Amino acid sequence: MPRPRYIFFDVGNTLLFPNRACMLAPLPAEHHPTLEQWQALERRTKREFDAGMISGRVDHGFWWTFHTYLMQEIKGHGRNGDHDAVRDQLVENTQNSANWDQILPGTFEALERLRQQYALAVISNADGKIDAVLRRCGIGDCFASITDSGIVGHEKPHPAIFEAALREMKAAPADSLYVGDVYSVDYVGATKAGMQAVLFDVAGTYRDDQFPRVESLGELERWLSR
Repeated sequence: MPRPRYIFFDVGNTLLFPNRACMLAPLPAEHHPTLEQWQALERRTKREFDAGMISGRVDHGFWWTFHTYLMQEIKGHGRNGDHDAVRDQLVENTQNSANWDQILPGTFEALERLRQQYALAVISNADGKIDAVLRRCGIGDCFASITDSGIVGHEKPHPAIFEAALREMKAAPADSLYVGDVYSVDYVGATKAGMQAVLFDVAGTYRDDQFPRVESLGELERWLSR
C-alpha cells in the first residue's frame, strides 16, 4: 500500500463524539444509557446497518434503527408514552451537527502532528453546518477543506461526495486515505472511490474482522508509521 499524501476524516465518532445529554434530552435522566450501553447499541446497529447496505435492503436510516433499539430497551423498563414521537425527536437531535461537540483529549495535538506530514481534510454526512462545529471545537483550522453532504447534496457512500472532496484538495484517490467509523458507508464508499481506508472503531464493532482499523488517533499515527 503506497504511503498516502492526503488524509480525509469523517467527523461523527471519529473526530467528534455525541453530546449525549443534549441528544437524549427528550428522555428522563434515569433512562439515559451509560457510555457502555450506548456503544453496545452502536455495535448492534452498525452490524445490522452494514448488512442492509451491502445487500441493498435498507429500510431505515442508521439513527432511526439505533434509537428504535434504545426505545425498545426503555419500554422494557416500564417507560410509558408515545415512543415513536420520542424516537423521532431523538433522531432529529442526533442529526443536528451542533450536538456532536465532544472532543477527546489530545485530538488537536494529534491532528497538528499529522498535519506536519499529510494534507488533512474532512468528508462528513452532516447538515451543512459541520464546519462551524469543528471550529467551535477548536480543530477547524487543522483541515485544508471540509466537505459536508448537506452542501454537496450527496451522502456517503455515494461516490460524488468523495469525488468532490478529492477535487477540492486536488488529490489523487490512490494518494488518499479515508478514516471513518462505519464499514458500509466509510470504508466501502472510500475504497470504491479508489481511496485507501481505515476504520476508526472506538466502540469495537469490527475487532473480529480483518479490515484495517484503529481505536484512537494515536493508534492511527502508529498505523501510518508502519
